[in-house]
Amino acid sequence: MIATLVLPCYNPPQGWEQVVYTNYHTFCEDIGEEVELIIVVDGENPGVTGACLAFLEQNIRQLIIIRYKENRGKGYAIRQGVAKATGDIIMYTDIDFPYSEDSMYSIYEGLKHDEYDVAIGVKNASYYDHVPFMRRMISGILRFFIRLFLSMPITDTQCGLKGMRRTAAPLFLQTTIDRYLFDLEFVHKCFKSKKFRVKAIPVALNENVHFRKMNFRILLPELFNFIKLLFQ
Repeated sequence: MIATLVLPCYNPPQGWEQVVYTNYHTFCEDIGEEVELIIVVDGENPGVTGACLAFLEQNIRQLIIIRYKENRGKGYAIRQGVAKATGDIIMYTDIDFPYSEDSMYSIYEGLKHDEYDVAIGVKNASYYDHVPFMRRMISGILRFFIRLFLSMPITDTQCGLKGMRRTAAPLFLQTTIDRYLFDLEFVHKCFKSKKFRVKAIPVALNENVHFRKMNFRILLPELFNFIKLLFQ
């Protein structure tokens, strides 16, 4: 069964291409097949050099690179990757592969054996031991709002590891939020449609994962996006 892995790439850490190379091949070994890898370069930025991309092109046979000049946001970038994906299973995560090898394998295996159509990574208890205080607070507030206003059985929607069978990809492509809350929009659509089996899969962070500072300028636009979801 062919799988596609989509990685949005914006302002990645130094040495990111080596991280992608190592983790990609580990994932392929774990599942026993070569995976289609789609890297979406979300706007021009100095961390994504021609040398980095050339290294990956030389060492990953099933590589597709999508590039555009203007930074549009993680949700927009992943939609571009999903639209190009040819895999029967489509997964996405962050460019630094922050989640454990076992976490990625668990999501893939359930989708492969048709146990569910959409796999939503949810953070395990130890995840929050690594998360800065402000991120924990914002995450808690969002989960409270989801319980209060959207009444969904999954409130941890923002984990950066998810997967879907190809049949659910058109629903993902119907999302319109370009930044932080695109994950929530997708999960919300899944439950509203009632066409897909959705499963929460506990996932764990790798050791030594570093979180960037939260850009608080995104909070007001995302509040408006949350309000828009209430009326969808």
